[in-house]
Amino acid sequence: PLRQPVYVVDGCRTPFLKARGEPGPFSAADLAVAAGRPLLMRQPFEPDHLDQVIVGCVLPHHDEVNVARAAAVRLGCSNAVPAWSVQRNCASGMQAVDSAIRAIAAGDADLILAGGTEAMSRAPVLLNEALVAWLARWRAAAGGWARARTVARFRAAYLRPVPALGLALSDAVSALPMGQVAEELAYRFHIDREAMDRYAVESHRRLVAAQDNGRMTEVVPIYDYQGRYYDHDDGVRRDTNLAALAALRPAFDARFGNVTAGNRAYLADGAAWLVLAGEEAVRRFGLTVRARVSECHWAGLDAVQNGLGPIHAITPLLRRRGWALADVDYWEINEVFAAQVIACLAAWADDGYCRGELGADGALGQVDQTHLNVDGGAIAAGHPLGAAGARLVLHLVEVLAHNGARRGVAAMCTGGGQGGALLVERDA
Repeated sequence: PLRQPVYVVDGCRTPFLKARGEPGPFSAADLAVAAGRPLLMRQPFEPDHLDQVIVGCVLPHHDEVNVARAAAVRLGCSNAVPAWSVQRNCASGMQAVDSAIRAIAAGDADLILAGGTEAMSRAPVLLNEALVAWLARWRAAAGGWARARTVARFRAAYLRPVPALGLALSDAVSALPMGQVAEELAYRFHIDREAMDRYAVESHRRLVAAQDNGRMTEVVPIYDYQGRYYDHDDGVRRDTNLAALAALRPAFDARFGNVTAGNRAYLADGAAWLVLAGEEAVRRFGLTVRARVSECHWAGLDAVQNGLGPIHAITPLLRRRGWALADVDYWEINEVFAAQVIACLAAWADDGYCRGELGADGALGQVDQTHLNVDGGAIAAGHPLGAAGARLVLHLVEVLAHNGARRGVAAMCTGGGQGGALLVERDA
């Protein structure tokens, strides 16, 4: 538990825009500014009153290395407002929020803008190591004959590019693509293709319902430099169904796999922010408290089981408070893969797993899935790595308020075998 309360007083995000094979209209800093500008304009304080700006980002562009600072200055913060970026793979946005929480709880700050941003469509394409080595030899060659001999040794294969995105989506610890990790979980917990596809269809259905019924209130419209307008997560499939998903080929294991492009999250560009405040800032500026962020827990586990990170983070958090699964009103668990979320639920219901891996006395039970990702998740909305964790926390605050509920948990897995969970509470 925190030494002093930390409050969410506001927040918003951009629409998540599906990466479609070419650079999108916004850089990571552009997205952060597009979301941050309307958010800060409606606050009763000036940007200079912020104590810090913290941003999660996994693949910043080469001219936005500290994307937090780039965004903070463009948002009107003076040079005196420090800004820094964090990276914890998919959980970078949640790490930014957690860093803000801890700074406020410790008394080191009282008002922080925290969130995440990612322009996955703009992930760099790298030179391969063979070309880099050849260029070094060419530069070092002294005289025309030496350079000519170096040119003669050039091979066309040196020009083969290396997409940074492909590297980012492979686990550096297990050496497996993230999709193969999901396949491992599906095999362990006997999750078949139909179960994955059904989960994916439901994610899209829920997001469509939320959009149509005005529940995505945290999404603000943004404009690109050509004046084009974006006001919703544009990768959601209104027409998806089991038959359409069943026709898709496996994406990672052609012969035996069940993970497809349809039952996993798609890559996207987007940003999300939360304004976090301590008691003094709430009093000073007359801020409206939306919720309390009460605790964040991080866990490590075998990277081959990476997708189970959420339950490894949630279980100790609940244990410290003496709560059962049923004591949580709503859940937001990041949907990187349908198999991964289903596996989390299956593991909690598995006596052997809970005893052997979570240190529990037995199975922890079932989660009411009508209270899990109630407005869909990343399978429907998209998965901009750095922004994903901030989106989860932000939408959980919205869900609790909309339903008059008191307790919620946002959780996610992150590469290398980790999981994070953040507890949000409000007075019903």
